[in-house]
Amino acid sequence: MLRIGLFLLTNLAVIMLASVTLQLLGVESILQDNGVDLDLGSLLVFCAVFGMAGSFISLLLSKFMAKRSMGLQMIEQPRNQQERWLVETVQQLARDAGIGMPEVGIFPSPVSNAFATGWNKNSALVAVSEGLLARMSPEEVKAVLGHEIGHVANGDMVTLTLIQGVVNTFVMFAARVIGHIADRVIFKTQQGYGPGYWIVTLIAQFVLGILASIIVMWFSRWREFRADQAGAELAGSQNMIGALRRLQAEHEVPKGMPRELAAFGIDGDAKAKISKLFMGHPPLEERIAALQEAASRVA
Repeated sequence: MLRIGLFLLTNLAVIMLASVTLQLLGVESILQDNGVDLDLGSLLVFCAVFGMAGSFISLLLSKFMAKRSMGLQMIEQPRNQQERWLVETVQQLARDAGIGMPEVGIFPSPVSNAFATGWNKNSALVAVSEGLLARMSPEEVKAVLGHEIGHVANGDMVTLTLIQGVVNTFVMFAARVIGHIADRVIFKTQQGYGPGYWIVTLIAQFVLGILASIIVMWFSRWREFRADQAGAELAGSQNMIGALRRLQAEHEVPKGMPRELAAFGIDGDAKAKISKLFMGHPPLEERIAALQEAASRVA
């Protein structure tokens, strides 16, 4: 989830900054040249350029942002046996997956976690938390690393970038069309754009962005199953299942804990289904079941 959160937050910041800057500079007024009230073709091209640009800038900045925001301790030269094992394991997994050796880092967190990021398969970054190294066995850590290497080998970050770019394009496009209609029909602006256009456009872009994130989250959940399978192939099915079960036990809410501390717990099937639409990872029990089913087919 760290990988997705870093990418989406950077992407959102780039898109919002571009939108505000363009509005302040009045660049969008070029769409009204030659007496044309709204040139949908030009608007779509305009949104595509800036929508895709925001995603690719986010991708290019992903390693830098991860290092700065997560407090990563990069392993340039292993200082102890654990770091040496970690680098050698990543090296072996990368070789088996057919990708270049990623940078390796450890970040300070008591929670078991890991992520991979980077703009291409041969220039990636793989990092694990101190909590994960402390809690999991070497075989389980290897499986988690295999999962992250699977993300890199599958090109998930580039694919996510393309999907996010398309989503950005249509969110920006639809928001500006809605703002234009509101400005002309509701606020009765005859020439140029009034304050109503800017307000409605920003609100529409925010709301549509939330709805469009459902598409991005669906893809994120789907790719987690693929990365789990990659981890199973690189480190063994039982080790991958064991790592997920370890995470499951760690994230279970202890009995008697106040409901307010139950990590976004939602009662009711309908609410649970709505909540799942915005989840970047599938439930751990579904991931474990998928691996068990795949293992049984092989057996």
